[in-house]
Amino acid sequence: MTNGEVTTLMQEVFFLAVQLGGPLLVISMLVGVIIAILQAATQIHEQTLTFVPKLLVIGIILVLTGGTMLQTLQDFIRRIFELIQG
Repeated sequence: MTNGEVTTLMQEVFFLAVQLGGPLLVISMLVGVIIAILQAATQIHEQTLTFVPKLLVIGIILVLTGGTMLQTLQDFIRRIFELIQG
């Protein structure tokens, strides 16, 4: 492999990581901000009020999009093995 191919591959790995992890992180952050605003408005500062909704939302997102994420990762891994094979 040339340096250009390795650079391209590393760039694809980075984009794949953002594509797979980004939606979960962004939605988790949005839920956390909404919960924090509600906690500030109601003066209730319970740790489980932030943890449980985030956990539920991430679980729902994984159930809905997990198959697509897995397929994307499998396609990439298959391509990596084809590059290794030659």
